Amino acid sequence: MQMRLTPFMVAALAFLSFWPNQASADESQCRNAMSLVGAPKYGPDFKNFDWVNPDAPKGGTVRQWANGTFDTLNPFSDKGVKAAGLGLLYDSLFTPSLDEPSTQYALIAECASYPDDFSSVTFKLRPEAKFQDGQPITPEDVIFSFDEFKKVNPFYAFYYKNVQKAEKTGDHEVKFTFDKAGNRELPMIVGELNVVPKHYWEGKDANGKQRSLAETTVEPPLGNGPYKIKSVDTSRKISYERVPDYWAKDLPVMRGQQNFDTLEFTYYRDRTPAFEDFKTGSLDIWGENQAAAWATQYNFDALKKGLVKKEAIPVKRVAPMQAFVFNLRRQQFQDPRVRQAFNLLFNFEETNKKLFFDLYQRVDSYFANSDLAATGLPQGRELEILNEVKDEVPPEVFTTEWKNPVNAQEGDYRKHQQEALKLLEAAGWKIRSEEVDDPSCGTWCKIKKTIGLSSASTARALRNDKGEQMTVEFLINGDTFERIILPYVKDLSALGIKATVRNVDDAQYKQREDNRDFDIIVDTFAQSNSPGNEQRDFWGSASADKPGSRNTAGIKNPAVDKIVDKIVFAKDRDDLVAATHALDRVLLWNNYVVPHWHYPYERLAYWDIFGRPAKLPSQTAGLTQVWWVDADKAKAVKAAKGK
Repeated sequence: MQMRLTPFMVAALAFLSFWPNQASADESQCRNAMSLVGAPKYGPDFKNFDWVNPDAPKGGTVRQWANGTFDTLNPFSDKGVKAAGLGLLYDSLFTPSLDEPSTQYALIAECASYPDDFSSVTFKLRPEAKFQDGQPITPEDVIFSFDEFKKVNPFYAFYYKNVQKAEKTGDHEVKFTFDKAGNRELPMIVGELNVVPKHYWEGKDANGKQRSLAETTVEPPLGNGPYKIKSVDTSRKISYERVPDYWAKDLPVMRGQQNFDTLEFTYYRDRTPAFEDFKTGSLDIWGENQAAAWATQYNFDALKKGLVKKEAIPVKRVAPMQAFVFNLRRQQFQDPRVRQAFNLLFNFEETNKKLFFDLYQRVDSYFANSDLAATGLPQGRELEILNEVKDEVPPEVFTTEWKNPVNAQEGDYRKHQQEALKLLEAAGWKIRSEEVDDPSCGTWCKIKKTIGLSSASTARALRNDKGEQMTVEFLINGDTFERIILPYVKDLSALGIKATVRNVDDAQYKQREDNRDFDIIVDTFAQSNSPGNEQRDFWGSASADKPGSRNTAGIKNPAVDKIVDKIVFAKDRDDLVAATHALDRVLLWNNYVVPHWHYPYERLAYWDIFGRPAKLPSQTAGLTQVWWVDADKAKAVKAAKGK
């Protein structure tokens, strides 16, 4: 996940079961694993995950690229643009499994316990857990991390909203008390907590300045994870080196992982020069996110000679809702009919054919590619939940299955244009034909107009009863989406909508996004198999006006708030799935976004210097986490490059 979506911070809600799970929960049982979708695969005595090579060799360097720039090494503040890879510096109380959705295993904590009503969770810390300066990780560090994160970043304030307090209950024990019972997700939410050193952040830097988790910094921070920062060239390059005496390297949850001695990220302003460097061997791996490039740009010599490998690795995870997101704070987007019209005017099939070689599937749910996606018409428990908010949701929620428009045959798009026009007119917008200046009209052209031999240039304008034209600006921060948006802009202009594209740098983009200074942006809402508290930050009314929250659309919908609470306090898996179906359906029928597409693979190209486990994890290819440098392959590639 991108840093916006900080490593594995998408949490979930469902039937919470720990290993072992033979008796009802009580605080005397301290469990080494937590899962939101059933019993964890591995018990307390497991030796290593089956998706790693426990004897993987250590060594080598992996060189990657990052887009744009960065100005801070503090991943916890909401300020600044974070450097790539900062998650490598920090461990959490529990760590996620890359092969089991919504499942965590003990890391800094040795185990976790909780009462039957899920009103609290207590973590027993490992005495051997330590920071990279050798100091032990204490309950005070855990409490400091929790309290400070909530202060410095609105994301954490929402994420930990239901966690009332953290307190030390033993030399190696921390208890988190919740403000309500019955929220089965909260133990795992707290388990995701990264722990930072209190003594470091309460101290001063080399220049005598007081450190602050709230501020940006280019001072390499002290961590407790498998890597530390080796070197920094601000905004251009950052390198991490493996910590040889990393305290957790022999734990079952870490064995066979983090095998590279050095991880480097070099920053580029755009994709083209970065890809050229990959082709010549200056970069070692390339994650491809452009279907057209995948289909047409991998015919260079190194790949033809077998020095570079190219493969699409299947992954089994909930497809994120990537979309054009409307800023509902803007007057022109407050009518859902306008938003629906925009979806009708987006010709996905044409885009998929011309730009993506028909490789993508249209996203038709906020929880696509999973059993959480709403299908058919609501029934059973889902219908009960929706009936509680019947007067607050579109009537189509109960009568019609939501579908994206499909332009499968000639004439389909014309039909959708007509539907869009009717919606816009019903919302108070009318098309007018208006005279416009023609910059290409010279002296002779003007004379002809004057004497009636030619007519003035006209264009369509969509205006409301105040005479205001419908205008929209697509805000982006790179060239990837420009080629996708420009045809959309042309289609919008056919109905008189004045649409433009504004491409800005990363820092300006983040500032404008955080301050909600945009009309439409491209955003992605990643989900897990067990959605929960994070839905409040995505769609909740309380987060709509919080700068930096993930509710970029600005949704303030009482029905959504009520359904999200049903998710957060679901009694079991069935209840969770029903509530998620209800949420999915209500979000879709409110047309808050124009959905994009998804692809159930990770497209990877890499120089053939790697070894990897016989079985890869199901949720990700895990290249930088579980692969390793094969010395013989690396030697052969180096020799071939020299020829």
